[in-house]
Amino acid sequence: MRHDISLKRALPAPYIALAVLFFLMPAALTAGEPQTAPTTAPSEPPPADKISVTQQQIAIGDRTLRYSATAGTLLMKDEAGKPKADVFFTAYEVQPPADAAARPITFVFNGGPGAASVWLHLGTVGPRRVKLDEVGHAPAPPYALVDNPDTWLDATDLVFIDPVGTGFSRPAAGEKTEQFYGVEEDIQWVADFIRLYTTRYNRWPSPKFLAGESYGTTRAAGLSEFLLDRYGIGLNGIVLISSVLDFQTISFGQGNDLPYVMYLPSYAAIAWYHRKLPEDLQADLPKTLKQVEQWAVRDYASALLRGDSLSADEAAEINKRLARYTGLDLSLVRKSRMRIDPGVFRKALLEGSRQVLGRFDARLTGYDPEPLSRNPDYDPSLSPFLAAYSATLNDYVRRSLKFESDLPYEALSGKVQPWNFGRSGTGYLNVAENLRGAMLKNPSLKVLFACGYYDLATPYLATRYTIDHLNVGDTMRGNVSQTFYDGGHMMYHHAASAKKLHDDAVAFIRGAAEKPRS
Repeated sequence: MRHDISLKRALPAPYIALAVLFFLMPAALTAGEPQTAPTTAPSEPPPADKISVTQQQIAIGDRTLRYSATAGTLLMKDEAGKPKADVFFTAYEVQPPADAAARPITFVFNGGPGAASVWLHLGTVGPRRVKLDEVGHAPAPPYALVDNPDTWLDATDLVFIDPVGTGFSRPAAGEKTEQFYGVEEDIQWVADFIRLYTTRYNRWPSPKFLAGESYGTTRAAGLSEFLLDRYGIGLNGIVLISSVLDFQTISFGQGNDLPYVMYLPSYAAIAWYHRKLPEDLQADLPKTLKQVEQWAVRDYASALLRGDSLSADEAAEINKRLARYTGLDLSLVRKSRMRIDPGVFRKALLEGSRQVLGRFDARLTGYDPEPLSRNPDYDPSLSPFLAAYSATLNDYVRRSLKFESDLPYEALSGKVQPWNFGRSGTGYLNVAENLRGAMLKNPSLKVLFACGYYDLATPYLATRYTIDHLNVGDTMRGNVSQTFYDGGHMMYHHAASAKKLHDDAVAFIRGAAEKPRS
């Protein structure tokens, strides 16, 4: 069970100050012998930041974009000065430096929990990206980085953050990991990093943005209110890519029928992509999706709500529509009790050709070695990319950014588990209320939700449901926008969608950073 977390609880008590031990070594003085200075073993140097700065440039069209790249770790301490963690980051600033009050800065992270920022960093936002084909297939090794014409650096300076336990970020020696691995814990430490970076690099006057993907959107929503309440950092805007703020919308389980409704339009889009819908529904995807969305939130949701009180004829009609909109065999739909989870859909849609759909991008498929099983063995839209991102990051950070570390770079880490979702027995995690709180306290805050049609991890209708239940009033509702892409969870793997995401994000950042005219 996931849990409803209030991030407005009081902060933990201050950390206990580090005790200082003094070792006294008396000098050995012998009568008649010359005095000699005592010898001691060299002490360990105190922990410190480890920073590398290089000057770089990329070609974007007919112009050259020059920037400084900073890769390194900031040593996080408590207020008593005790080391708590090393947090790895990569930052890019245009050169020559712009006026800090005019130049936006965006703090970027991925999700998981346990994902490093490499996905957004080398996938779409940073000045270099992993080379994929136009559709978004991962290449065969060895992998390569190329200049990224769709980098957001043309609109904002960028800071990519790897939370503790991901990337090269690690707890300090002797520190308990549970103080970092949880909803509230993670928000507090990432917020403290943002505060420290903002102070060290003189970015307090800058327009500030967050950009997160997947669980990173959960983090961003929590940060939006925490940064304001704890450190007085008001945000201009947040870009939420493939978002999940209300976990009830994606958590399949007994007694929760909401996800079945939220996923249905995504099933229809995916079936359309693989040409599994009836001919009339294949003609026009936007028209088809509008029809499916309306039926899902009205007739389908009502049928699920009624449960066993639904008549046999009514159930038969619902099953026929589900088969029509999903491209699945009617006999399978009947067995499902009108409830089709993503695992079943991924296995069943292309079972005739023994293909399994990707979870993160259902456009991509792989061979299904166990066709009778309803649980996919792997994700063809994730596994090939993990090697590509890991290999290119490990080479890039050392060869180009001149940062050295013998630690493994944790692109997707299991070390952060178990993740503390909070007190049990209080329902599903929902940080939309924290985003609402931030918007009410900071009415100029703008939010952009970016969604891929073929995403089976965070379906686009669930995002719309969250937006429709933000309850920020008609005026501030205009501060929220939602955009759609012909891709999956990482919609930027699709070349045309990467370009569109860049254009949408840049326009959003420039608009949200613009000072209102007096």
